[in-house]
Amino acid sequence: MRVRAFLPLLLVISCAGAGAQQAAAPAVVALWPDGAPGAEQRHGEPEKLTDGAYVSNVHDPSLTVVPADPRHANGAAVIVVPGGGHRMLVFQNEGMLAAKTLNRVGVSAFVLKYRLARDTGAGAHYSIEGDAAADLRRAVRWVRAHARDYGIDPQRIGVMGFSAGGELVTLVADNPEAAATTPRDALDRQSGRPDFQVLVYPGPLGVPARAAKDAPPAFLVAGSRDACCMPPALGLYQQLVQAGVPAELHLYADTDHAFNMGQRGERVSLQHWPDRLSDWLADGGWLVPRAGRKPEGVPAP
Repeated sequence: MRVRAFLPLLLVISCAGAGAQQAAAPAVVALWPDGAPGAEQRHGEPEKLTDGAYVSNVHDPSLTVVPADPRHANGAAVIVVPGGGHRMLVFQNEGMLAAKTLNRVGVSAFVLKYRLARDTGAGAHYSIEGDAAADLRRAVRWVRAHARDYGIDPQRIGVMGFSAGGELVTLVADNPEAAATTPRDALDRQSGRPDFQVLVYPGPLGVPARAAKDAPPAFLVAGSRDACCMPPALGLYQQLVQAGVPAELHLYADTDHAFNMGQRGERVSLQHWPDRLSDWLADGGWLVPRAGRKPEGVPAP
């Protein structure tokens, strides 16, 4: 009798737990509800998820909203741009994990799914400099336009890119935007320029920068043995410093590519690199409300 009486209770608890998990699922917003420019014919086509962690076949760029806990949210926001060689998106380790890490210091995060120029299975012809970079600029504009909805300061919106995602950050933050066209909608009238940038083992595309003197403050991190992406990080850092842009660089010894948020590898210093990012954000004043005060060291738009 005790077992029979206990079974309905277990069922109730299980259903309640499932309902809580479903309610906690992050919101996803389409950046172009009617289809991205040039990709309208692929609008609504399902993405491909591999091993629960890697996303491809992206034709509808979107943002996954990961807000900070209201108890300690400080109004800062970061758009996280996963890497994956422009063939796929390392959505969990370079997307959601980074977002949750930012949440710990009160920063709300938005994880970007962008069009993949080298996804051979997608059957589409996208460009990195054109389509993928446009997706990131659109993401910045979307977050800025909806800042009030999420308790975000529109002057404290940063971008954080890993590897191929770092290339997009460089193209958007450190290089000039293509010639302006007629705005498609109200979002196109928002500024697509981020207020600060975080580059995690960024790829070489976009370096050297063509608009370094107008670039936002930068935090860069890479492994010293990363033949692909340590030289671009170092080169961009030197260029930004020479241009008078506040920049900080961390290169980790005996470290190669794709260390994510520090969980891949046994080096203690590498595991703590997100703490150095938190320090930099705090030192730059990005984690405190500005009440309209312009951040120091940020060039005028």
